[in-house]
Amino acid sequence: MELLVLTNKPERASCRQRIGIYLDILRDSGINCKIVTFPSGILARLKLLKHGREFDAVFLQKKRLRFCDAIWMKRYCPKIIYDLDDAVMYSDNNPDREYRPRKKRFQRTVKLADMVIAGNSYLAEHARKFNPNVEVLPTGLDINAYKVQTNPENDGKIRLVWIGSKNTLKYLFEIKPALEEVGATFQNVVLRIICDHFFDLENMSVEKKLWSVQDQTSDLISSDIGLAPLPDDRFTRGKCGFKVLQYAAASLQVVASPVGVNAEYVRDGITGFHASNTSQWVKGISKLIKDSELRKRMSRVNRAQVKRFDINVLGRKLRDLITKCVGKDCSD
Repeated sequence: MELLVLTNKPERASCRQRIGIYLDILRDSGINCKIVTFPSGILARLKLLKHGREFDAVFLQKKRLRFCDAIWMKRYCPKIIYDLDDAVMYSDNNPDREYRPRKKRFQRTVKLADMVIAGNSYLAEHARKFNPNVEVLPTGLDINAYKVQTNPENDGKIRLVWIGSKNTLKYLFEIKPALEEVGATFQNVVLRIICDHFFDLENMSVEKKLWSVQDQTSDLISSDIGLAPLPDDRFTRGKCGFKVLQYAAASLQVVASPVGVNAEYVRDGITGFHASNTSQWVKGISKLIKDSELRKRMSRVNRAQVKRFDINVLGRKLRDLITKCVGKDCSD
C-alpha cells in the first residue's frame, strides 16, 4: 500500500508524533509513506494532488483545505484520511472569536475525508458534526527512548521542568507568580525550560536548554517534576497532552492544569496534582519538593500507565485504521 502524507511542516512535532514515528512500523506492515510539504502556490498544489492518483490514499495531517484544493483532492485522490491533534477550527490567540473562513475550511476538510483520525475525544466530537467516520487515536511516543541509562549526578537540586515551543511558552509564563513563590520558599529548586525561547525568574534559577531531538529525552530524564500549565479555552481543550506523556515516560510526576486530556492523563494525587490557580500550583509543587518518597511512588505509577501510548501499541492501531479506510490488504 502506498500512502501520500501531506503536511504544512514535516519538522513540526505534530507531524513527527502523529505519523513520522510510525514510518518503520507501517513499512514493516506493507504501508509505504511518502511525506510531502503541501505547497503554497496554486499550480504546485494542483500538480501535487494530481500525483495523488499514484497512491492508495492521502493522509492529510492537520491541514485545512481551500475550496479548489478540496475539489482537486476529491477528484484525484482515491481515499482521504484527515488527521488532527489540535483544535484547528479555533485560533490559539483568540479562541473565543469566531473565524468563519477557518471554521469553513475545517468543515470542508472533515466532510471530504473518508476517515477522520482525531487525537482525543474533544476533537472527535467536533469532527463528528460533519463526518460519521471518526476514530480517536491518541498521540504516541517511543517509551524506550526515555529509559534511564545511568543515575544522574545528584547536585542537591530539584528541577522543575517544562518542555515546549516559543508559541506555548506563554502558558508557562502565566504561572510565573506561583514559580516565584516556590522559589522564595525553597532554595534548592531550579526551573529547567526546554525550548527555543526563555524567560527569567527573580526567586529561582532558570536552566535554559535549547530544544533538540537528540537532547530532549536526557534533559527530561535528569529532571524531577514536570509542569503542564494550560488556560481553559476552546483551543487548549483540544490539546493532546504530549508533554504530559513525555514527563510520564521520563518517570516524572506532573503538576498540570486539568484541561482537556491533562485531566485524564494526570491522576490527581496518584501520578501528580491538578492545579487551576496560583495557590494550587504552589501547593502541588511544594508537596512534591518536600516528599521524595511521594515523587518516587508517583513516578513508578506514571511510567507504568504511559505504556499504553507506546508507538508499538498505537502504531498497530494506526495501521489497522489505514487498512480499514483504504479497504485493501497491506500485503497486496
